[in-house]
Amino acid sequence: MRTLVGVAMALAVALGGYVAFSPRTTLPLAESRISVDTMNLNGIAWTAAGIVIAGELGNILVSADEGAHWTPARMQLQRYAAITRLVFVDAKHGFAFGHEGMILRSSDGGLNWEEMSFDKEKGVPYMAAARLPSGEWLAVGAFGRAARSHDDGRHWQAATLTPEFEDLHYNGLASTADGNRWLLVGEAGTLLRSADGGKEWKKVAPFYNGSLYGAVHLGDKAWLAYGMRGHIFRSVDDGLTWSAVPMQGPVSLHAHHLFADGRLLLLGQGGMVLESRDQGQSFQPLRRGARETLTGMLVLPDGNWLLASSAGLRRQAPPGASAPAAAKAGA
Repeated sequence: MRTLVGVAMALAVALGGYVAFSPRTTLPLAESRISVDTMNLNGIAWTAAGIVIAGELGNILVSADEGAHWTPARMQLQRYAAITRLVFVDAKHGFAFGHEGMILRSSDGGLNWEEMSFDKEKGVPYMAAARLPSGEWLAVGAFGRAARSHDDGRHWQAATLTPEFEDLHYNGLASTADGNRWLLVGEAGTLLRSADGGKEWKKVAPFYNGSLYGAVHLGDKAWLAYGMRGHIFRSVDDGLTWSAVPMQGPVSLHAHHLFADGRLLLLGQGGMVLESRDQGQSFQPLRRGARETLTGMLVLPDGNWLLASSAGLRRQAPPGASAPAAAKAGA
C-alpha cells in the first residue's frame, strides 16, 4: 500500500512539473489607449503638427484632425512625471515643463520630445515658463525655485529673482505683447514686476494674502491677476497698485483666453467660464456647474471651444450657439 501511495505522489509531482513548464498559448491583451476624455490635462496648444495636449503621467498627445483622434508623442524617455505647462514660441518649437524638474524640448510641433532636465531626488515642479526678449528662457515653480537657460533651453541653471528669497510657489508669468514688461504671480499674493524684459524683478507691495494663479496684460498699463476662491484684481498703473474686481462665486480661477477683439475669458473650478467685455472691470458667467477644473482652451476654426480640464478634454459650443452645450472631444 505504501508503495502505491508513493508511486501516486511521484506521478502527481511529475505531472505538475510538466504542466508548469510546458509551452502554452498566451491570450492576446486587450488594446490599450489613453483616453483624453478622462485624462488630467494641464496644457493645450496649436502647433504645426496640429493640437498638442499634456498632463498626467507625463503624457503628451497630438491630434492632426482638430481633436477627433489622438496619437501619443514620441518621448526620448518616459518619466511618468506630471506635465504642468506647455509653452510653444512658434509653430514648431516648444517646451513641456513638469514635476521633478522635468523639462522637455520639441522642434517639430510636439511630435517628438527630448529631455533637457530631470531630477527625481531634488527636482521641484515647474509651474510656468517663457522665452524673454533676449532669447533667454525663464522657468519658475514651487518653493520659489527659478531656472534660466541661455542656449535655447538645452541647459538650465538655478536662478534667484529677488534678493529676499521666499519659499513660496511661483504659479504664472505674463507679459506685454513686446515682451518688455512682465508680471510673475504666486502663492500668498506674491507678485513681481519686471520693466526690462525679465532681467530684473521687483516685488509689489502686498495687496492679497491668497494664491494668484495667473495674469494677463490688457493693453497700455492695464493688467489683470486672478487666483484662489475667485479673487480677481485689476491694475491700471502697470502693476504698481491693484484693486479687487467683484465676482460672484468663490471658485478658483486657473487660466484665461484673450480674444483679438478684447473679450477676456477666465476659466476655473466647477467648469466655470467668466467673460469680460470691459477690460476686466466686470465679469459674467458663461459656463458653470461641471465637476472638472478648466486649465486651458483653444478656439477651433468652426468657432467651437476645446477645453482642457482635470477630467479630460471637452468640445464646447460658445454660449448662445445652436450646437450642443458640451461634448467629449474624441479618443
